[in-house]
Amino acid sequence: MAKPFFAVSSSFIMLMVGGMQLAAAADDAIQQGKPAKAAKATSSADDRKLIKSAMAAAPAKVSAAATIIAAGADGKMRTLREGTNGFTCMPDNPATPGKDPMCMDKAALEWATAWMEHKTPASGKIGFMYMLAGGTDASNTDPYAAKPEPNNNWIKTGPHVMIVGAEPSFYDMYPKNARPDTAVPYVMWSGTPYQHLMIPIK
Repeated sequence: MAKPFFAVSSSFIMLMVGGMQLAAAADDAIQQGKPAKAAKATSSADDRKLIKSAMAAAPAKVSAAATIIAAGADGKMRTLREGTNGFTCMPDNPATPGKDPMCMDKAALEWATAWMEHKTPASGKIGFMYMLAGGTDASNTDPYAAKPEPNNNWIKTGPHVMIVGAEPSFYDMYPKNARPDTAVPYVMWSGTPYQHLMIPIK
């Protein structure tokens, strides 16, 4: 997978830092006697960039109607745009080398949340996730690996989609090699509650 779900939470942190920087810029503007609305305009422009980044994760007809979320200056998730199709998109994580926005349906969002909270996701509640812009590298065997280690099977993948939350028997139909051929569908994090199918698209 191009970006493990630890990167989801790290992208939230980076967006939080960005929000804090915007807040600091607004304070500076006020101290210099500039109108407060200038800071508001900057924030709006930043939000538009985040929305554009998030929308790159999925096909246009999906992302156009998706909810867009990002982390605010207080670290809490905020909604940049309400959606109508049940998908939620998040922008690129600027801390990672490649572009890695993602867009997921409700079931996939619940699955990702379970991972981040170290909880077992519901089995048989299938979710679908897009990462069409590509992403960062990840361990194919350790769901919580944050960097390459001698035995954590760090791999490189490009643009892809993911199927998560399926019954274990579903994943048995696909390769589960620790060092997979990333040009064909394969299972990431096999043998863990967070195993999922990676499907490359390029």
